[in-house]
Amino acid sequence: MSSSGKGQSVIRTPDDVGPAWSYAVTGGRAASGAVTRVIVEGFVDFDYEITLLTVRHAGGTTCLEPVGHVQVDGDYRESWQPQPMPTAARARAEEIARSVTAMLGGWGLFGVELFVRGDEVLFSEVSPRPHDTGLVTLISQDLSEFALHARAVLGLPIPAVRQLGPAASCAVLAEVTGVPVFHGVDVALERPGTDLRLFGKPSVAGRRRVAVTLALGSDVEDARAAARAAAAALRVELV
Repeated sequence: MSSSGKGQSVIRTPDDVGPAWSYAVTGGRAASGAVTRVIVEGFVDFDYEITLLTVRHAGGTTCLEPVGHVQVDGDYRESWQPQPMPTAARARAEEIARSVTAMLGGWGLFGVELFVRGDEVLFSEVSPRPHDTGLVTLISQDLSEFALHARAVLGLPIPAVRQLGPAASCAVLAEVTGVPVFHGVDVALERPGTDLRLFGKPSVAGRRRVAVTLALGSDVEDARAAARAAAAALRVELV
């Protein structure tokens, strides 16, 4: 059991097996006393990775615009929407997402992660909840992933989701130990079409995401640059 890279490592030689097993057992997020299960995965070549946010609700199943993202050490750093995709790959991604979430059942928003290689799509994993890469929907859509999840589980109507333009998000991290205090919020919000969320974590121990910057742009690259600039302007002090 793991998330955000916890308990995950890469094995390159036989000597890496022992340390990798130990870290999987001690660094994962399984409940105390639970039976330890370790997943061993092989590398595959792919062009890019997407999250296809998929909502199962009273009116059916809705797949949102694909979200592209960057991960570092197994953890989300940037995301953007929409991720350009060939028509055939987009159709295949939606087919896989609908199939996987139908087998899981229930209502709500699922984060379906997929690898794309040309027109080929490979299933990676699924999270049965709003997804960290989906934070971009706080600015990219009229209904965020959280609003959609709430409507779905409450059995409320979900109309057509309206896109507000190319958008991006950038995670802001704090490291070491202390209570986060934010500086430079005014500078981070100077550019029109830029926003942010401060997570309000009471304390930080180690490395944690403490905020996310959000931006709309003329295209995806413009939005990503704006989100990164806002994140750079935000300084986190641990006291």
